[in-house]
Amino acid sequence: MGSFEDFNLKKQLNYAIDDLGFDKPTPIQQAAFSVVLSGKDIVGIAQTGTGKTMAYMLPLLQELTFSKQIHPRILILVPTRELVLQVVENIESFAKYINVRVLGVYGGTNINAQKQLCAQGTDILVATPGRLYDLALSKAVKLKEIKKLVIDEVDVMLDLGFRFQLINIFELLPVRRQNIMFSATMTSDVDALIDDFFIAPEKISIAVSGTPLENIAQQCYAVPNFYTKINLLIRLLKDKDAFKKVLVFVSNKRSADIVFQEMEVTFGNESCVIHSNKTQNYRMRSIRQFDEGKNRILVTTDVMARGLDIDKITHVINFDTPNYPENYMHRIGRTGRAENLGNSILFYTEKETPFKEAIEALMDYTIPIVEIPANVEISEELTAEERPKIIEANNPDQTTLESQGSFHEKSEKNKKTNQGGSYKRIIAQKYKKPKTRGDKNYNKRNKKK
Repeated sequence: MGSFEDFNLKKQLNYAIDDLGFDKPTPIQQAAFSVVLSGKDIVGIAQTGTGKTMAYMLPLLQELTFSKQIHPRILILVPTRELVLQVVENIESFAKYINVRVLGVYGGTNINAQKQLCAQGTDILVATPGRLYDLALSKAVKLKEIKKLVIDEVDVMLDLGFRFQLINIFELLPVRRQNIMFSATMTSDVDALIDDFFIAPEKISIAVSGTPLENIAQQCYAVPNFYTKINLLIRLLKDKDAFKKVLVFVSNKRSADIVFQEMEVTFGNESCVIHSNKTQNYRMRSIRQFDEGKNRILVTTDVMARGLDIDKITHVINFDTPNYPENYMHRIGRTGRAENLGNSILFYTEKETPFKEAIEALMDYTIPIVEIPANVEISEELTAEERPKIIEANNPDQTTLESQGSFHEKSEKNKKTNQGGSYKRIIAQKYKKPKTRGDKNYNKRNKKK
């Protein structure tokens, strides 16, 4: 299939596609369209940025008919509230000329307001698992009319601990339904979910995570420690002409806050941060400002690595080397999208070298190493994780006594052994067990003549 005309779409969908400026379908869209339309269960494996949302939405909108019923017929589950908003926006743009009701529900906002919106009726419900389950339990949403279930970014969903909610939601859904699942990677958890709830699904794999992205220029720096990474990052980002829109990935929330604070000192309002500890409004504002170009630098954890579609990111900087090589692919997939050229920079310490080698093995590509610029200060300051631990020579499993506190002999009063309570020591000796216990004829037999 070379163009959208080959899909024989409704003219309203073609109008919307023309408005959006799409010329031809992506490989995942080509492969998935007929399978989704057939009604079979489908599992799609594709990297972020390959047009997965459109891959399942076009065939679903193609066969969705007008209805006035209140309860939804299509359910789309995504892991984060940001993805809910993005998917709703995408569907609304695809269904611009179709009379389709779309509703997004997610946690962190007033549930009563969402109950009222559900009561007004919807055709397509986009939801995070936690909030959907709450709405279903309160009977604000009834799922018995669901004909199509879409689970997007299922690997992230399971990583975030939504398996329990997913299984409970499956139990509320009708048995006869079409299951559509999209994931960037296949894991044992994803396989288990497919085996339990899918019926002979057709698997489609496009651009598997081990494939290097040709339109992304990759390079890496061998950096001794955390604070030297910060110095190097500041030095690179001072080139505002080259680093116009930069996504900085950090391994955890604490480190993300430290990096952001350092960026804020140097670059002021040019930087923003997002991670799971930030409020919903803060996260949405940061994403919007970065997307619009008001902020040049966005510091984030992997919560941003999947699904979010932000245009024209010039650089992805991996401040920390991810433990799983697939996550590296997800991260760098944020740049070089829609046939644009992108850049990826990786910082790695000696401890992170095995993770870097695992990434290179997965891609079958050696990332070029670049020397740290001479004007970058090599910091002597170490984080708590980087400081060496003092270990006993003869007992490597034990830290030194100094680190554990002082050692001294027990005092006399603490050398006493536990002899039991007062019953064992006194009462039991004074009052022996009765000899007649359990023998009703004892007195008769031993009666004095």
